[in-house]
Amino acid sequence: MRSYLRSFHLTSAAMAAAILVLAACGSDSSSDDEDIQEQSEIAYREQMTTIDDAVAAWRNSLFIDDAYVEAETAANLIVGPNGPDYGDRNGDGTIDGETEAGILSGLDGTPVGIAETLEPNECIDRDVLGGSWTDPAAEWDKMIVAIDEWQPDNNTMPTLDSHLMRIVGWATFTLETDSLGDAHEYADHAKAHVDVSLDALNC
Repeated sequence: MRSYLRSFHLTSAAMAAAILVLAACGSDSSSDDEDIQEQSEIAYREQMTTIDDAVAAWRNSLFIDDAYVEAETAANLIVGPNGPDYGDRNGDGTIDGETEAGILSGLDGTPVGIAETLEPNECIDRDVLGGSWTDPAAEWDKMIVAIDEWQPDNNTMPTLDSHLMRIVGWATFTLETDSLGDAHEYADHAKAHVDVSLDALNC
């Protein structure tokens, strides 16, 4: 199953990478622009659907190690290469959610996040990106601080405008607990933010 999911992630990310190349080269017609936007939306929807599937498996996991795998998958698909803590988050020797591009951009702006290739709308800007990404490192710093300051009795996740960053937060807390019950609770929170992020396409 992992190898299938990894292949699926790469397909979606490769599509996003191709979109970025086409956009950088410019287009000569409105139909080209429409094709680029359509492919961007497909890539976004595919990667978000894979995240949704990972969160569902995390919510229904029977063992904490399985919850770790799915939480890692969701987080990596959001942050992408060069994103905060991308990689083997649970230390099992496998990068679950391995991808060529995340939904959000890397710390140095590369690779560009799939969400930034979408046609802008109010919900993408507000709920997915959570503001301007002219300085990706500064945006990620907000998440890192919120995660560091989080406690069970001090939920800092609502301070993050990006619902995707909140998913990364709940994934991080899952990877830090040995309680399956807590992991399931955190997955419930993550699911709500997945839904908001998918709905943003229909704004």
